[in-house]
Amino acid sequence: MPGTDPDLHSLPINGAEFFKACGGNTHPDGESCATLAKIGHDAWALGDDKRPDMAPLRFTTAELNAAGIDPARFGLSV
Repeated sequence: MPGTDPDLHSLPINGAEFFKACGGNTHPDGESCATLAKIGHDAWALGDDKRPDMAPLRFTTAELNAAGIDPARFGLSV
């Protein structure tokens, strides 16, 4: 529904607690892992622990679901 999604890029991520999930792919320098933090109601930040210098991408819960990313895999609940 238009106008109901949060403005993801206006939400602060400083101080957000990121949780890590690993598996699926391996690299010569170790297993690949993603990090996920809940940054607001229906708002998430997803990062790559091998590229900590890159800004996390932001998603709604529906977008995470569409991508097959389950917050429970990171120990988080919706």
